[in-house]
Amino acid sequence: MARFNKVQVITAMQDTGLVPLFYHPDTEVVKQVIKACYDAGIRVFEFTNRGDYAHQVFNEVNHWAEIECPEMILGVGTVIDEATAALYLQLGANFVVGTYFDEQICQVCNKRLVPYCPGCGTPTEINRAQAHGCDITKVFPADELGGPSFVANILAPFRWSNIMVSGGVTPEKDNLQRWIQAGAMCVGMGSQLFSEEIIRQRQWQRISDLCSNALKYIAQARLNNT
Repeated sequence: MARFNKVQVITAMQDTGLVPLFYHPDTEVVKQVIKACYDAGIRVFEFTNRGDYAHQVFNEVNHWAEIECPEMILGVGTVIDEATAALYLQLGANFVVGTYFDEQICQVCNKRLVPYCPGCGTPTEINRAQAHGCDITKVFPADELGGPSFVANILAPFRWSNIMVSGGVTPEKDNLQRWIQAGAMCVGMGSQLFSEEIIRQRQWQRISDLCSNALKYIAQARLNNT
C-alpha cells in the first residue's frame, strides 16, 4: 500500500519541482542514486519500469527507502497497461506516470486514490485526462512539442492545470528557468542527471550536486515569477 496519500504526493511534486527518473537492473545502484538525490533535497522519485523483472528491483528498493530515505516518495513510470499499474500499486508505488493517457490505468489508480500522471501532447488529451480525474498531466516529449512556449500557450486557456514536463529538460540554469517561468509545476529529468558515465564511475556526489543546483535554479525561477 502507498505510504503517502494523494495530497502529500502532489504537494511534494509542487514543492520539490524536480522528479528524477531512473532505472537500473542493479538494486544497489538504484539505492545509491536515490540516496544521492535524497541527500540533495529531492523528495519525489520516479522509478522507470523499463527492464525485465523491474518490479522486483522496485520492491526491494521501496522497502529499503522506507528506512534509509523515509521522506522519499517513490512512484513508477513508463506504465502502459493496467496490469502493470496494479502490480506496482500492490508493491507500494505512491504514484504512476504513463507515456500516454490510458483510461483503464486511470481507473486502477483512482480506486486506490493514487495520482496518475499520463503523458499528453495536445489540449484535447490534457482535457480528457483532467476530466477523468488526473490532477497532474505530463507534457511529453516536451521539447518536441514546442518547448516552454507550448507549456505557456497551454496554460493560457488551461490556467488551473498542473503540468509536469519531461523530455528536453536539462540541469542547466537557463533550461530549468525557462520551463518554470513558462508555468510548469515540476520537471522530470533522467539521463541528463544520470549519464552512463556518472553511473559507470559511481559518481554519487556528482548526482547530489546536480540535483542541489537544479533545485536552486527552480527556486530562483519561481521567485522571479512572483
